[in-house]
Order: sequence, then C-alpha cells, then structure tokens
Amino acid sequence: MTGMAGSPIPIHETADGAIFRIRVVPRASRSEAAGIQGDALKLRITAAPVEGKANGECIRLLAKILGVKKTQVTIISGHAARTKTIAVAGIGPDAVVEVLRSYANSPRDV
Repeated sequence: MTGMAGSPIPIHETADGAIFRIRVVPRASRSEAAGIQGDALKLRITAAPVEGKANGECIRLLAKILGVKKTQVTIISGHAARTKTIAVAGIGPDAVVEVLRSYANSPRDV
C-alpha cells in the first residue's frame, strides 16, 4: 500500500481500489460530509449508533459522495468506533483524492 501525495488525508491504494479513514458524528441534524478532521474525512450522519444503523448510513453516504454502489464500500475496521477505516472497490485513489479535495474545507449536504 502507498499513500497518495497531495491528498487532504492519507489514502492507500489496494489491488481493488482505495482505503482511507473517516470520523463519524452520529445523531446530526443532517447527513453530510463535514470537511477533514486530522487524518480522516469527517461525516455527520442522522442515524444513531445502534444496531448498525450508523454504519449503514456511513456506507450509503460514502457511496453517494464517491459515485459508487453501496456494495463497493466496506467498513474494514472500527465498526463500533467513531473512527473507521473504509475500503472502496472499483475506484482508484486518484479519483478518491479529487472527490475529497472538494470536501476538504467546507461541509456539504449530499
């Protein structure tokens, strides 16, 4: 795995796509990408962190942001934590970097 230069957060290339981290703020008033926090994309989501609802909402929101199917987005670690490691299949790290740059400085409804 290699990190992507020029990325607002560390993104690692895999054989299938890319891996990066997110920070989740559950029970927000609306679901949105809320910029960059440390080494992760910050997501505000409306779902509560119970029975996998927040994880499902994270996957839905990331799929919409990245323009991929929900089945292409996987939480690979942090299922019960606010900081999660995400794998996205079928999209290269360069494409992820381009999308994340647009969310780096300002919150956006998705």
